[in-house]
Amino acid sequence: MTKEQLTKILIVEDEIIIADYISELLKEEHFNNVKIANDAQTARGLMTSFLPDIILMDINLNGKNTGIELSEAKNENATVIFITGQQDFALMSQAIRTKPNGYLTKPIKKVEVIAAISLVAQKRETQTLQIKDGYDIVNLEYNSINYIEADGNYVNIYTTSKKYTVRQSLNTIVEQLPTDIFVQTHRSYLVNRTKIQRLTASSVFVNNIEISLSRTFAKRLK
Repeated sequence: MTKEQLTKILIVEDEIIIADYISELLKEEHFNNVKIANDAQTARGLMTSFLPDIILMDINLNGKNTGIELSEAKNENATVIFITGQQDFALMSQAIRTKPNGYLTKPIKKVEVIAAISLVAQKRETQTLQIKDGYDIVNLEYNSINYIEADGNYVNIYTTSKKYTVRQSLNTIVEQLPTDIFVQTHRSYLVNRTKIQRLTASSVFVNNIEISLSRTFAKRLK
């Protein structure tokens, strides 16, 4: 499957005509894995079940700044691009505090939508680990991964919100991740350097969990 086909996009927009228009624009560019939410309740459900990679979020949802609240409740791997009316600059200032990856102004223009989506998709591709979770393809942002543990023919990936178990070797995972962010502490463990809270002669602590540190790998942390 192509990158476009794999990218899951959620459009959160209460104006049905605009939501459908954006969806059609995306499908013309072969982004076919697209869902629409016209209200906050539906959006929350899809953020949990659909697990979008990118969310196009209307700030002024149903006449309120609900989009900002929703963006803070998004699934951990989603990237947000806000949609705003041209006069919503005060709301945009508030929204910027949530660190979105871009914004679009109404009226929506095709070239701006595709450019914003493509830039985000490209950035995500270089900063995420793609795994298969059941029938779903999940892109895990590096910053969401705490540590990875070898478990026979599987690895357990511990993120800030849940554990994923995938059928891969730890060595295969090591080859996919940047060494400036991830470091092996033991033949069975790979740790996100930025998550290390404490370091001893034989252990590292991540999220208050003790992880083995062997002498073979200890020098990589110096």
